[in-house]
Amino acid sequence: MIVPNKHYAELKDSYLFAHIAQKVSAYEQAHPGTRLLRMGIGDVSLPLCDVVITALHEAVEDQATKESFQGYLPECGAPFLRQTIADYYRTRGVSVMDEEVFVSSGASDELGDILDLFDQSNSALVIEPAYPAYVDANVIAGRRIVHVPSGSDEGFLPEPSEQAQADLIYLCSPNNPTGAAFNRAQLQRWVDFANEHGSIILFDAAYEAFIEDEDIPHSIMELDGAKTCAIEICSLSKTAGFTGTRLGYTIVPKDLVRAGMSLNDMWVRNRTTKTNGVSYVIQKGGAAVFTPEGQRQIHGMLRFYKDNARILMEALDRVGIWYCGGKNAPYLWLRCPGGMGSWEFFDYLLEEIQVVGTPGSGFGSCGEGYFRFSTFGSRADTLEAARRLTSLLSAEPKSRVPEQ
Repeated sequence: MIVPNKHYAELKDSYLFAHIAQKVSAYEQAHPGTRLLRMGIGDVSLPLCDVVITALHEAVEDQATKESFQGYLPECGAPFLRQTIADYYRTRGVSVMDEEVFVSSGASDELGDILDLFDQSNSALVIEPAYPAYVDANVIAGRRIVHVPSGSDEGFLPEPSEQAQADLIYLCSPNNPTGAAFNRAQLQRWVDFANEHGSIILFDAAYEAFIEDEDIPHSIMELDGAKTCAIEICSLSKTAGFTGTRLGYTIVPKDLVRAGMSLNDMWVRNRTTKTNGVSYVIQKGGAAVFTPEGQRQIHGMLRFYKDNARILMEALDRVGIWYCGGKNAPYLWLRCPGGMGSWEFFDYLLEEIQVVGTPGSGFGSCGEGYFRFSTFGSRADTLEAARRLTSLLSAEPKSRVPEQ
């Protein structure tokens, strides 16, 4: 008899974005022709840069002739891309071997798949507010989850604690949803804590390209001792606009060993068993990102989103609303004004100025009373949203009874 994975029944309903879509749809039906400004979605709005498009076209042409045709590639990634990514780390002073780089179809896929390396008995620590997949993937695996709350007093960047220990530690910096980023000293404390307790950090670096401050590490591998306690998972989705193209990479150090087993060797075995790798065409496009011209072009794209962040930050500054993020991340995390709850503030913005964001409560209980704005929208929408926000919130709104 088939026995389903009972842990699926333990998942909480992933209603956040579905509920947002329902509310927005109902509003549009009741107000046809109204222009909504969507500042909540985490998808990019700029197209792939020219150097990537050229590389993709060239790769497609390679598939058109017998001499240049490519079939299956190595499951762990094409050697040319693994070397290119390792070189990218080395140019920033981080020693990474080609064999420690694993090419993936994106960070979201890898964050779930990487759990194959760990026994069900291993516990997982999640700092909240958090990207919901961290929790859901471990619920599905039947793991005990240690929820660590964070708040504005600590800038949503908690310190490690002897009272909150786990085998796996999820860190996302710069963070989604809060936009907060660990400085070097703060992140070093987590690395030291993990090494002391034999834990492994799963470091989500999907937004590293947005970092401006020199004291904020782009990679956890920059820190002393990280190679014996950390796996880094990164993505080209927000870095280079690959949300619809799907490409990422994972760093599994050869020095990462537990119970006499090399996690690098284990991950090679996992990938060669469970995947046939990422397509040649996409990997060629990804390699172009790391060329000098590719870096120049994508940083132009990133500057566009950073300017969007500056516009929204200035608006929040004008009306005196507390927030974090924005400078080193593509998200702004703000405290709802007037004592409003997250969904209450969502309704208020939708009804009064037709601006759509993301309620913080969707990222865990610590997000209640907070709200996330994305900076990935168009410039026109961002400017107009900033104008509407300034006008509406110049006089702090009164708390309302949340709509059901």
